[in-house]
Amino acid sequence: MKAFFEEKMRAIAAKKENTHVWVQTLGNFQVRRHGAVVAPKEWGRSKTVELFEFLITSRHRKAQHKEQILDRLWEEDLDSGDSYFKVALHGINKVLEPARKSHADTQYITRQGLAYQLNADAIWIDADALEAYIALGNQLLNDAPKMAQLAFREAIELHRGVYLPDRLYEDWPCDERERLQVLTLGAIVTLSELIITENPMESVRLTQQALLIDPTWEDAYRIQMQAYFQKGNRPMAIKTYQQCEKMLKAEFGVAPLPETKQLFQKISSV
Repeated sequence: MKAFFEEKMRAIAAKKENTHVWVQTLGNFQVRRHGAVVAPKEWGRSKTVELFEFLITSRHRKAQHKEQILDRLWEEDLDSGDSYFKVALHGINKVLEPARKSHADTQYITRQGLAYQLNADAIWIDADALEAYIALGNQLLNDAPKMAQLAFREAIELHRGVYLPDRLYEDWPCDERERLQVLTLGAIVTLSELIITENPMESVRLTQQALLIDPTWEDAYRIQMQAYFQKGNRPMAIKTYQQCEKMLKAEFGVAPLPETKQLFQKISSV
């Protein structure tokens, strides 16, 4: 199992070591080319960045027709949208491959007729690395929980904030943003459960981090209650339940789940 774990960890790290373009999508949008940050002025128009972010977000889907992309991104007439697309696509290729010869095939954006797709295998993307670490942690959870902890910690370290924060008011990144948030919250909660016996205060810190991401994540409140109670801090365990109850009522108009109430009753009756 140790050899398997080390091989998988090396493979995830190797993706970054063996690629020349790195993309940060979590907490901030930033691109590094051969280790150097791409300056904002290199992108030229804002639509160049937007198209690249859209292609990143669509990286796991099949290639999309240009008209589909235009329909999702820009409410323009066909001629104007086509012009924007050409300029933006040229800008992306120029940023990612400044030394590419004119009319040479591009390495990072693939084309099939009028359909386009990001070559995700050629680019390191923090969201993909985060997902790979979480998948490894889940795979090792039952047979090698200590190794699973290491994988989850690597994933959590990559989560520096919401996905594409510069596109918070666009609808096309919403599904990917929510998917990554749920994955991250699951990793944080699972890790906090794994270590609660040996390090309850670290579990508290992790669940606080989860609640900063989503203040209604009830699993985090419940684990935090258990951690405080295990540490002998009954008042804080009770206060955590009260915060959970207040937040759920304010946001959704619901009460905590039965298992959360049962834990509260257990703590209160001691």
